[in-house]
Amino acid sequence: MSACSLRLRSFASGIVSSRIRAPAVVLAVLVLAGATLCPLQELLRRAGELPENLAVTGNSRLGAARWIDVAIPGGLRALAADGLWLKLYVAWAARDLPRSDMLIRLVTMVDDRPLDFWIDGARIIAYDMSEWRLSSLDGGRIPAEVRRRIVEEQACAGLRHLEAAFASHPDNAAIWVEMGNIQLYRRGDLGLAAGCYRHAAEAPDAPYFAARIYGELLRRLGRDQDAYDWLRRVHARLPVDDQAAMSSLVLRRIRDLERRLKVAVKEQYMPAEDRPRN
Repeated sequence: MSACSLRLRSFASGIVSSRIRAPAVVLAVLVLAGATLCPLQELLRRAGELPENLAVTGNSRLGAARWIDVAIPGGLRALAADGLWLKLYVAWAARDLPRSDMLIRLVTMVDDRPLDFWIDGARIIAYDMSEWRLSSLDGGRIPAEVRRRIVEEQACAGLRHLEAAFASHPDNAAIWVEMGNIQLYRRGDLGLAAGCYRHAAEAPDAPYFAARIYGELLRRLGRDQDAYDWLRRVHARLPVDDQAAMSSLVLRRIRDLERRLKVAVKEQYMPAEDRPRN
């Protein structure tokens, strides 16, 4: 099974289980709430129509946002967004690009707090939609330039979606990581990918791996000295007793760079735990 297929399967299961633990409970709430949820039912009905009936891109985005503010009471935003997310799963499974695109943008307008809405939405835009567009063309006879253009268009659209997420999730490391992945795996831009990973590594909620990947990208860019200086700083503040920090792996990369840079023994990096104590 390809990596893409595994990711699709993961999304297909997670889109229901991670965001809505018990869809039957949600449906029961909708039934029991009755007339109270009329605005929600109206939103879900309209969201099931074609994008022309409720556009959420371009100049119409502000008008759609105002419509949502009036139609959906604040307390129902999370429930409405969950309903839209399920509709998105149906559209995604059917490879319905226009409706999927509309629902991705609409769900974040209804409730911009769940990070999954932004990140999974960007993945659909950048990865899935490019494959849908390519598969609709003439099989394997697609000119390389056309293939590159479609992948580029969808990658840039996914990046714009993630940039919009910073309004509600300022300087979030997971968003920077996802932007770095799109730059790396869809656009093939090592420099921009490295920049995204550096932002991720310096974010307040930075995962340990972001700094490691930034260092590796510097090395791939031929910036061995920058990679060496960076990893020395990173290793000095890594906890040795935390497996996720992978302190020993970072140290091995430092040693490899010292050999590549021909660093004199007396100038080589010495971890704090190996330094002589007075």
